[in-house]
Amino acid sequence: MVDWHPATKIATLRTRARMLQSTRAFFSARDVLEVETPLLSEAAATDVHLESFATVYRGPGAPKGRVLYLHTSPEFAMKRLLASGCEAIYQLCKTFRQGEAGTQHNPEFTMLEWYRPHYDATALMDEVEEYVANVLGEHISLAPAERLTYAEAFKRFARIDDVHTADVARLRTCARERAISDVSGLGEDRDAWLDLLMSHVVQPQLGQHGPSLVYDYPASQAALARVRKGPPDVAERFELFVNGVELANGFHELTDAAEQRRRFENDRARRQQLGRRDVPVDQRLLAALEAGLPPCAGVALGFDRLVMLAVGARSIGEVMAFPVERA
Repeated sequence: MVDWHPATKIATLRTRARMLQSTRAFFSARDVLEVETPLLSEAAATDVHLESFATVYRGPGAPKGRVLYLHTSPEFAMKRLLASGCEAIYQLCKTFRQGEAGTQHNPEFTMLEWYRPHYDATALMDEVEEYVANVLGEHISLAPAERLTYAEAFKRFARIDDVHTADVARLRTCARERAISDVSGLGEDRDAWLDLLMSHVVQPQLGQHGPSLVYDYPASQAALARVRKGPPDVAERFELFVNGVELANGFHELTDAAEQRRRFENDRARRQQLGRRDVPVDQRLLAALEAGLPPCAGVALGFDRLVMLAVGARSIGEVMAFPVERA
């Protein structure tokens, strides 16, 4: 027989609904405008760690068909709104990532993303902590967030004194000392080794006694964040962890169109090296950056993972009515 029932409890759906209401109340009280942007785009994520779902539109304006991609984040379209004159904005939307499924991942999930003009990463970290405490407050009690730099996190949990200058040999030794065997294909890719140690050694120990906010990532992992000159140069980026799980990823946003184009092209070159599909760059975002994006900070938060915390779920499928295996 076909199992048509939802994967979650009705009580969990009610908790989720209350958290959505609390989220909208939080931003309404702060005069942050809720917006909606398209799920489909001509452009796709160039990030080597992300794969976009692709589909083909056939209809008026596309007699031979037009490839469109389901977004992996509403970021690019929201930045176009900021460049057009919108002030603080937020969005709750479905987001799609190919190949991501497991206890913490579903290929379709709910993301909360918001942008604050004239905020830097520190100011936005304050608001992220306030939001999480506000929305989870009626469900669980959280201690104040601990804040530590990426270098401090690696020193404490991986015993690497200065991760910004550590070479691949040092990172490889750290992995070997902890009996991490999944190192095939990493070669001399320093960022790949850093990601491995972050996921296997550092991250599981973060947020075990209250939320952890980790900031000042290596400049090579800036993604869409500004880089602050050092030494060492660091990306003005932060992530929020609770119980070893990443909840949010935030940036003091890059506003330089030329630098953003360079990063996109670097991503595409890296994708080619790894044998991954080439994808089109978002030219509309680049045009918006050229027109002028105001100084701002933005953050993306996995809403389903927040619900997991509220109800004590062990799998993301427990807080969705119909995860991918029942969709």
